[in-house]
Amino acid sequence: MARLLRPLLCGALLGFICMTDPGPAVEVHVPAEPLSAPVGKTAELTCSYSTSVTDTFVLEWSFVQPGKPISESHPILYFTSGHLYPTGSKAKRASLLQNPPTAGVATLKLTDVHPSDTGTYVCHVNNPPDFYTNGLGLINLTVLVPPSNPSCSQTGQISVGGSAALRCTSSEGAPRPVYNWARLGSSPTPSAGSMMQDEVSGQLILTNLSLASSGTYRCVATNQMGSASCELTLSVTDPSKGRVAGAVIGALLGVLFLSIAAFCLIRFQKDRKKRPTEAYGGSDLREDAMAPGLSEQTSVRADSSNGLLERPPSASTVTTSKSKLPMVV
Repeated sequence: MARLLRPLLCGALLGFICMTDPGPAVEVHVPAEPLSAPVGKTAELTCSYSTSVTDTFVLEWSFVQPGKPISESHPILYFTSGHLYPTGSKAKRASLLQNPPTAGVATLKLTDVHPSDTGTYVCHVNNPPDFYTNGLGLINLTVLVPPSNPSCSQTGQISVGGSAALRCTSSEGAPRPVYNWARLGSSPTPSAGSMMQDEVSGQLILTNLSLASSGTYRCVATNQMGSASCELTLSVTDPSKGRVAGAVIGALLGVLFLSIAAFCLIRFQKDRKKRPTEAYGGSDLREDAMAPGLSEQTSVRADSSNGLLERPPSASTVTTSKSKLPMVV
């Protein structure tokens, strides 16, 4: 019985092994570590494969922007039917290290790399009927860029006892630069207890400001490609001195105003004394003045006594005399 079962078991085992044998498969090999290249230089993205190349062999390189899924990749070049076809925005700068890539080497060369070339590159080898693997290799490339000139700014209450925030930021730089603040000149850097620095965000916070905190501060942005810096002048003010100065100025203005008022008053009094006394503006008659008619008759009589003829009074004179005085006989 055992002799009869043994061949059956061996046949079943052999059939199972044949059914589970994957057969030929495409194997793609790429570096496990991310790659980097300085801006403006040439980057080589190594990709190798193992398969039996046939007339159906196809190689394709594509690019995926940072943060995007593989399904949104953009073709760079592809090789099929013995011909190479560059495509897309990188077509003029992309080529293969070996062309045709039929000897197991599919390395991509990308010249004059730009900051926008940072991302994921996909090496895809397709060789039907080798469909037992996906035939993909992923390479992360970072284009190294030195920090651009940073911009320095300040916010806060820049007065004695207040706090100030100094900020420093570079618009470009890969990898992301780190920031360090330092005070220039012979004056010592503020103590650690009165300053807090964040090297990632580039912010320096100064607390409990004093007049000694005034000065020039420099921020240096640094990465493995280089460094750049900017400077900022911090001027701490003392509000109490401003109030004293304001009180002094107010007092001086008050004294000046009083002096001008006193001068004008004295000048007015002097002008009043020099001015002549004006005639009385009421009736022109005075107590010691003689009536017009009486004066004229007296004058006529005096003339007659001197041998002159007496001039009869005019009508106007008589009328005036009657209206104001009794007739003289």
